[in-house]
Amino acid sequence: MLTDRANRRSFLKLSATIPASTLLTSTAWQFCPGQESATVNKNRSTTASSSEAVVATVHPLASQAAIETFRLGGNAIDAAVAASLMLSVVDGHNSGLGGGGLLLIRRANGTVHAIDGRETAPKSATQDMFFRAGIPDPSLSQTGPLAAGVPGLLHGLHRATVEFGKLDWESSLLRAAEVAEDGFAIPANYARVLASVTDSIALFPDSSRILLDPNGKPHAAGATLRQPDLANTLRQIASQGIGWFYEGEFARRTADLMRSSGGRLKESDFAEYQALSRDAVESKYRENKVFGFPPPSSGGIHIAQMLGILSNFDVHEIFSKSAAQGIHLLLETMKLAMADRAYWLGDSDFAQVPRGLVDADYLRQRASRIDLSRAIAIESHGVPPNATIELFGQPKHTTHLTTADREGNIVALTQTVNTSFGSKMVVPGTGVFLNNQMDDFSIAPGVRNAFGLVGSEANSVQPGKRPLSSMSPTIVTDNQSGRPVVTCGAAGGPKIITSVLQILVRVLDLGQTIDQAVEAPRVHHQWSPDQAVLETAVPEEVVQGVIDRGHNVSRIRAAAVAQGIQFHGDHMIAASDPRVQSSARGLN
Repeated sequence: MLTDRANRRSFLKLSATIPASTLLTSTAWQFCPGQESATVNKNRSTTASSSEAVVATVHPLASQAAIETFRLGGNAIDAAVAASLMLSVVDGHNSGLGGGGLLLIRRANGTVHAIDGRETAPKSATQDMFFRAGIPDPSLSQTGPLAAGVPGLLHGLHRATVEFGKLDWESSLLRAAEVAEDGFAIPANYARVLASVTDSIALFPDSSRILLDPNGKPHAAGATLRQPDLANTLRQIASQGIGWFYEGEFARRTADLMRSSGGRLKESDFAEYQALSRDAVESKYRENKVFGFPPPSSGGIHIAQMLGILSNFDVHEIFSKSAAQGIHLLLETMKLAMADRAYWLGDSDFAQVPRGLVDADYLRQRASRIDLSRAIAIESHGVPPNATIELFGQPKHTTHLTTADREGNIVALTQTVNTSFGSKMVVPGTGVFLNNQMDDFSIAPGVRNAFGLVGSEANSVQPGKRPLSSMSPTIVTDNQSGRPVVTCGAAGGPKIITSVLQILVRVLDLGQTIDQAVEAPRVHHQWSPDQAVLETAVPEEVVQGVIDRGHNVSRIRAAAVAQGIQFHGDHMIAASDPRVQSSARGLN
């Protein structure tokens, strides 16, 4: 359902070129057409269309940085790096230089590349490092010095720039530094998040000096946040390169902080860090190729799994008849995939992650377990074929942004410090908040992390290992022509995976436009706990239909925050999520 917005006229003109056969005729999956119920608030997604270049991020300054980079002659890779660096300043509660990121890149020649900038565990990490008196203590993996892994985002951005960019990144670093120095107005969502973690921030004086006022109160929405230390860090990287961060002053300062506070990170951990090039997970769905990120992300595998399961159903027909039954199908599909995640998934450089998880026959067998009339109990994971023989990795809180240019370059980049402000610790004198990605490991069997996820030995803590991630940057191309169809990704822990799935289903099965797909209500199930999570925008009659099919239902305001781009010939439409302040821009 298209709504009034600044570029409605151009978007409708473009939509007129879309074949009628691709448009959704049923309104069942739209829930309540013509009302705000298709979103979580009265805002609509920001959309932008262009035949030159587009970008979608969670902050206008990040989108503006990308547009300025396009105007300087940069491609989608350069623009994504510019947006990422700006987000490290204006969206620091979600991501930053002290965190990590996964970049899925489609080049103009059609090749797809996955750059893994995920954090790694310190070399001194041990499986019992989060135990006290023999009992696992999740607070240690979520707050404070033990929670931090070696940051990888900066290394990943640098590798992407060197290998696939057209510009150097100095101007992007300096642009971000200028905003850090001069300050920016704190958005309402940033202020809400900061207020919710004030007690944890107050434990660390250096963090408090940045985020709290002299009375220990969190900065309010609209206040100007200035970060001179972070500005200096960005300028040092611009002038000295990433060596300053990984082999120089930043690594030394971090090691000093760890020694004084009981952490594990050392200078040698930084010096040995490398962003890795990996093979994307490639699968087919309907008439499309779907490219996702491989382990240590679980997203690519489980998006492929869930689409493979859904390929055994007429999704459009099911949703046309009953929104509740369609949601039920999605929830059951999510349960099957997330049960496999809990057992099989981990860093494929350390754990055996079976390629059979995306085998068509295996997924057909998993799909046969779904009863469209009622929820079934999924007691455990499945057993894919050749589970110990054919493996991935053999040779052959969070934010998402996406960019695309007229040459055909596309970037889907998800980056994070994990939960809000990561470990809550800033490296003194740098303005960089360290991640708490160690919480994404399974610290002990049955012990849930901050997102309620459990895992197995495959995701246990090991020196130099990368923790399992839910980040799911995704690119879809036409199976015959190879032309791009849609790209998307999201932020929100395990809800990333299920949100990306729903956006793809809406676009590929239900014929919705990318803005409709991003705006629409979402649902989530992660197998354990056995709970169907529905956004409050889902109408009560639909919720009741889900309950009647045997699901334990809870409600939340927003399930993840997504960004996406849809392609129609030479034209591109970017959409950003109205669940938070966000921004889509086009180069015209």
